[in-house]
Amino acid sequence: MSDFSLGAAFIDGDIVPVTEAKISILDWGFLHSDATYDVVHVWNGKFFRLEDHLDRFFAGMARLRMSIPYERESLRSILSQCVKASGLRDAYVEMITTRGVPSPGSRDPRTCENRFYAFAIPFVWITPPESKLNLVISQQQRIPAASVDPTIKNYHWLDLVMGQFEAYDKGAETAVVVDAQGNLMEGPGFNIFAVKGSSITTPASGVLEGITRKTAIEIAIDKGYEVRQSPLSPELARCADEVFATSTAGGVMPITTIDGKNVGEGSIGPITSEIQRAYWALHEDPMYSTAIDF
Repeated sequence: MSDFSLGAAFIDGDIVPVTEAKISILDWGFLHSDATYDVVHVWNGKFFRLEDHLDRFFAGMARLRMSIPYERESLRSILSQCVKASGLRDAYVEMITTRGVPSPGSRDPRTCENRFYAFAIPFVWITPPESKLNLVISQQQRIPAASVDPTIKNYHWLDLVMGQFEAYDKGAETAVVVDAQGNLMEGPGFNIFAVKGSSITTPASGVLEGITRKTAIEIAIDKGYEVRQSPLSPELARCADEVFATSTAGGVMPITTIDGKNVGEGSIGPITSEIQRAYWALHEDPMYSTAIDF
């Protein structure tokens, strides 16, 4: 009997244990990072903002000249099947399209048959809601948006990974990389926000426009805060009252230390806590959640 305890994957039309999922070593998704993907999470048996994730996934494929033989409704079904096969009530669900394998001897991407994969695994946390992040501002520069469009979710992560190593070398948990002017951009899998008074600043461009980022912005505006999408300098982050990160893998996450020094009082701030509570409350709102029929 197949063991789905570690998760389930959709490969070549079949649902298999995630430990048995394989792709071709010749797939350009592996060889060239020629792929796009998206990640939606399941909480208490419900997808959160599934339609937003599907919108971004299909838009990314269109811009990369990729296509798959599955319409939106079929994709919903495949993702649900992965979750149901795994039996997970809280899950991290990824959908991926790769360029595929070209014709033998060819380097022409037009000869590739694009491939679709998906999997569901136990929920992935950057850090749990009650925890605090110790952040380093890395000197690693983010890949310029003119070279690789960060609004198309991609696997070009070497800049983020090297920033992460920099954080570990300094005894921190994670890092945020910068642009050519030294402004903060994003971290490995998260967006960043700085709070000063009743104003909240987050980078405007050159970053992935995360679904959790979008949710935090909507919550903040609804609660009467000013949200500025503009360059976020290290100085602004260091002198902020509060700093937080947003990600599908963790929601709204307080950052209480930057480069070894406290942000504000070094504790989870009231605005971060307010947005965090509202974010998790939305998971029970039928406007944002899609129940899975287990």
